[in-house]
Amino acid sequence: MNTLTPLVRCSHEQVPLAVFADNAAAARAVAGEIAGLIRSRPAGTRPVVLGLATGSTPLGLYAELIRLHREEALSFANVVTFNLDEYYPLAADHPQSYHHFMRTHLFDRIDIPPANVHLPDGAVPQAGVDAHCRAYEEMIAAAGGIDFQILGIGRTGHIGFNEPGSPQRSRTRLVTLDPITRRDAAGDFGGEEHTPRYALTMGVRSILEARRIVLMAWGQHKAGIVRNAVEGGVTAQVTASFLQEHDNAIFILDHAAAGALTRFRTPWLLGPLEDQGLAWDERMTRRAILWLSGQRGKAILKLTDDDYNEAGLQDLLRVHGSAYEANRTGFYQMQHTITGWPGGRDPRRTQPGDAPARPLRASSAGVFPKRVLVLSPHPDDDVISMGGTLCRLVEHGHEVHVAHQVSGANAVSDETLWRTLLFARAAGLAGGATGAQLGEWCAAYETKGALPAIPEVKRWKGLVRRQEAAAAARVCGVAKERLHFLDLPFYDAPVARRLGVADVDIMHRLLDEVRPHLVYAAGDLDDPHGTHRICLHALREALVRSAQEPWFAEAELWLYRGAWAEWELDEIDLAVPLSPQEVLRRRRAIFRHETQKDQALFPGDDRREFWQRTEDRSRRLAESYNTLGLAEYEAIEAFKRYAPDEFLRHVKL
Repeated sequence: MNTLTPLVRCSHEQVPLAVFADNAAAARAVAGEIAGLIRSRPAGTRPVVLGLATGSTPLGLYAELIRLHREEALSFANVVTFNLDEYYPLAADHPQSYHHFMRTHLFDRIDIPPANVHLPDGAVPQAGVDAHCRAYEEMIAAAGGIDFQILGIGRTGHIGFNEPGSPQRSRTRLVTLDPITRRDAAGDFGGEEHTPRYALTMGVRSILEARRIVLMAWGQHKAGIVRNAVEGGVTAQVTASFLQEHDNAIFILDHAAAGALTRFRTPWLLGPLEDQGLAWDERMTRRAILWLSGQRGKAILKLTDDDYNEAGLQDLLRVHGSAYEANRTGFYQMQHTITGWPGGRDPRRTQPGDAPARPLRASSAGVFPKRVLVLSPHPDDDVISMGGTLCRLVEHGHEVHVAHQVSGANAVSDETLWRTLLFARAAGLAGGATGAQLGEWCAAYETKGALPAIPEVKRWKGLVRRQEAAAAARVCGVAKERLHFLDLPFYDAPVARRLGVADVDIMHRLLDEVRPHLVYAAGDLDDPHGTHRICLHALREALVRSAQEPWFAEAELWLYRGAWAEWELDEIDLAVPLSPQEVLRRRRAIFRHETQKDQALFPGDDRREFWQRTEDRSRRLAESYNTLGLAEYEAIEAFKRYAPDEFLRHVKL
């Protein structure tokens, strides 16, 4: 029943893997294999035993299984499930419990008998934990063992909650969660202080006894740990690496999660590119030269023939003839990404000898002023990720529109809104029925530590974010009539966030209104909450509708990265240098988002605030350009080009 076809394994890979264009296609393929297994065992035969995982990774898989049940009559009546883990101590009805997660995203939407569903009990008394874990193992054995185990992979390399250091022979047990794991989960629990410190988890040996294991991973933020698990040695510090010793395990990845593997990142280390069906195109050439510059610790123009030969890049020398010519190619590619005029120059003020408007397309370089649309998924992403460029576009006289795609209300804490409500009441700004309502909310917070979970409270939180965004736009010089608050409906979905027709309608109306020459959008698909990914998907679908509009052919699309990740140097097509004064102005704009100050949760062990991260990132990028032998700048903001027609062909989220 193994329908997931692995790639031909290269010398660096220690476990089979399959790579899909996007996580939706991957989820369909995994669901197809599970469906085939279920259909191969009709009622009355031994049940199919599935091992299930939680988190954002398997959501697409569960959605596809639900679709197969509803539209293609896939029955789960003969299926038994065992979940990997559960937070401890946590009651089954807690909204962040994995019991609640599985009911919401799968069990309540298929025909699986409730008696066939098994999860560790996060509410079992501490004295009974060991006995409960032994009983869980016995139930798995009594069911005949797990036929098909689904796994995700944590950023520490864990499977289940088998954190670094977990023994290979471990069984179901109570574990202490790694600090990085807790920080990654903190956003779901309203802060690290509210996040459980322990969990019940199936052990490594329990997992490895499954007959078939499929580990799924999506996104660039998983690329590094995927490489360690696939290409590194077997080690308890990366428990996913134990899958290398399983006879029927496979890693299912999207392109982003596979991006750090040798076959994709540095394929020249595996032999001639033509033998791999690849070529020394512009992007691959730049990647290799930048890699070599980093390996040798030399500026691009200082690389020698010996450097290329000793690093296995003889084929690149053969293409270019010499290190000198290859160096020139790489150097000019990077130099041509740099521009102080991200929207192009005013042709009325251009003098002979002025720098060209690269890397803008020649067909649009002479259009001035341009209509510019900056899309910000959350209300602060624009100033965090491209605040300097935003200010520059306004200063150069372009018609700059900023559209905030969701309200950002979920990132406003109850305490923050409570303080705002206290001010409004004390200042006499809320009287009558409104004042009484606010008084009830404040009393609820003061007695229970939480505001009522009602739409009106969320609306107020959204209003707070809206005013912060308007204040930040003022710092950047954006006219208030060019601010757009879209409030895409998907953000307020009570269960699973999914792109809907209404979201695309709103995006399409905005494009039709602005008819932009330049669109800047968040290309960060690694946002752990999924908002950036869905917002980019909404833009893609809106562009499909706009493909026949006159403005579409001349439009250019630039992707910036959010706070979650950075573009690799070889992916950068537009680099906008910033002066020290512009860095400070960007900081002032970020500071206007006061509700995100001091408390914005960021996955991982980096506790810096957003303004610190963005300043360090842009300075580090400037230093990288300087190290390559290019000009020295205070800071740089970077973008990747996606022409709309290419975008429609290539990007499928």
